[in-house]
Amino acid sequence: MTPVQNRSGPKPAPPSTFMIERGPSDTVTRLILAHGAGAGISSSFFDAITALLAERQIALTLFEFAYMAGRRTGGSKRPPPRAEALVDEYRAAVAEVAKAHPDQTLVIGGKSLGGRVASLVADSLFSEGAIAGLVCLGYPFHPPGRPEQLRTEHLFKLRCPTLIVQGERDPFGNRAEVEALKLSRKIAFAWMDDGDHDFGPRGRSGFTRKANLAAAADAVAAFVAKRSEAR
Repeated sequence: MTPVQNRSGPKPAPPSTFMIERGPSDTVTRLILAHGAGAGISSSFFDAITALLAERQIALTLFEFAYMAGRRTGGSKRPPPRAEALVDEYRAAVAEVAKAHPDQTLVIGGKSLGGRVASLVADSLFSEGAIAGLVCLGYPFHPPGRPEQLRTEHLFKLRCPTLIVQGERDPFGNRAEVEALKLSRKIAFAWMDDGDHDFGPRGRSGFTRKANLAAAADAVAAFVAKRSEAR
């Protein structure tokens, strides 16, 4: 994997994991976030939400899986690997961040696919004392239009304290669908008003994407602060 780099604008990266840091560097807790399936850490959503988190004094490490980092140098744009195939890569990223920031408590997570992969490693890392919590931004509970194909088996007995920030009408799992599931009590939800997968509401809903993103950042900041106190 590449060394952690300080954020000063997009930089080329070889086809391996690419990391940048954002926000303060001297906080008690650091949040590690991975991207969604089709867009890397330079996407408009990722840039907006991480800017808001940095404003809330959260130390961030953002990383791209190798398949996404490879696209920066003209690599293949084939569909991403299955979430299970990215587990080892996520664990390696956590180990690298832990080595670089040994005095900080780590919380892991990601957007959509990134959050799903993080959720697959969360319990083992939590039991090892490597992390203090999990944050998922728009969890992909099922493929759009296929609510019967749930990706939730591991969420029923999850032991790691978790926050899922979800749009109320997310096509990957809307509020009515998700609230009908009997998920682990360790999972807390922050629902974004009339939000889609990127927390954007409909134009005539009376809500705004800007307000939803701010609410999402507030929820994550509160969760991270609580995990800092717990450790």
